[in-house]
Amino acid sequence: KGELRIQSLTFEDAGMYQCIAENTHGIIYANAELKIVASPPTFELNPMKKKILAAKGGRVIIECKPKAAPKPKFSWSKGTELLINGSRIRIWDDGSLEIINITKLDEGRYTCFAENNRGKANSTGTLEMTEATRIILAPLNVDVTVGENATMQCIASHDPTLDLTFIWSLNGFVIDFEKEHEHYERNVMV
Repeated sequence: KGELRIQSLTFEDAGMYQCIAENTHGIIYANAELKIVASPPTFELNPMKKKILAAKGGRVIIECKPKAAPKPKFSWSKGTELLINGSRIRIWDDGSLEIINITKLDEGRYTCFAENNRGKANSTGTLEMTEATRIILAPLNVDVTVGENATMQCIASHDPTLDLTFIWSLNGFVIDFEKEHEHYERNVMV
């Protein structure tokens, strides 16, 4: 195949590599540079979010994305408790922490630890639970004679500390009320 494989790279393998292909019609060259990257984990460019919000009964994924080479091993703690994979908690291969069926007990400080053969680092964020958003009154099916007006309602409950936005769509396409103001009208009731 004309393939070169280098296993267990070291810094001495860095440099310019040249492939030469030759047959009876001639010879051709191609060059490539191999750079060896090695660094301890660092969260300098991509720290964990300081505040993470999760809806009650919902699911949250807390990302842990340090810069590191080679790829680090990850572990997590909540406060001083080391976390392990279980029925509600899962540590992904990329370092992210997933928690499902969020309860008030899940609130707290979460720390991601990253370690490779060059060093280790950690980053911490705080998880806060919010009330889940729920549709209280959903739009109903309506039969309307052509040319008449139709009104549809949607009422939702939500955590009072968060803003709520209603988005309407028709057959999967979001309605742009500014562009289609002659046909659609949005009435917001407080």
